[in-house]
Amino acid sequence: MRVTDALKSSFVSGMILIAPLALTLYVLRLLVNWSLQFVDPFVAGTELTRYTANDRVAAQLLAAAIIVASITLLGYLAKKSIGRHLFGNVGRIVNVIPLFSTIYLNIRQVADSLVERKTAYESVVLVEYPREGVYSIGLVTGESPSSVEEFAGEDVYNVFLPNSPNPTAGRLVLLPEDQVHEIDMSVRRGMRLIVTTGVGDDGPTPVTTDPSAFPDANAD
Repeated sequence: MRVTDALKSSFVSGMILIAPLALTLYVLRLLVNWSLQFVDPFVAGTELTRYTANDRVAAQLLAAAIIVASITLLGYLAKKSIGRHLFGNVGRIVNVIPLFSTIYLNIRQVADSLVERKTAYESVVLVEYPREGVYSIGLVTGESPSSVEEFAGEDVYNVFLPNSPNPTAGRLVLLPEDQVHEIDMSVRRGMRLIVTTGVGDDGPTPVTTDPSAFPDANAD
């Protein structure tokens, strides 16, 4: 009986060690395959294999480096006055396309909140939703229109309740001031909490291979 318990405990410890590694490799493989959708057409269009002695892998790596460098250059230009003027015009063009503008602006706002300290969201609050005693993270987008405040008879705030882990979707609720609970949390940290479903709020968990860190299947 002890041999069976020992084997069971060893199997559980092995799964705890191997499963995260296997899932990580699987996710990386998905990311690589997704990236190749952009890299391969670039390689074919520019005929990079001619410069890499027909080595396709080397051509893909070169294409990836060129794409990353181009994105970095665009980001650098976006911070300059000429870049802000140019990309500002692009943003105005996007705004006139109904469905595309909605998707683009939501994704852009989420991306800005993850990397920038200043966003269109004013603050992070807690809202009792979907029932009393259960709190959801909300992002204040501003005060509600005067017609709404006149109807409610008090100050009302526009609060966006993002879904987790996909904060580009959610719902907008108009809440009286006494139902909006302010907390000491930055928008960036609040968005990171939503995206990681709370797992990555305090940073990644250190990787360990110490057997004593794994649960013992024999323990009660």
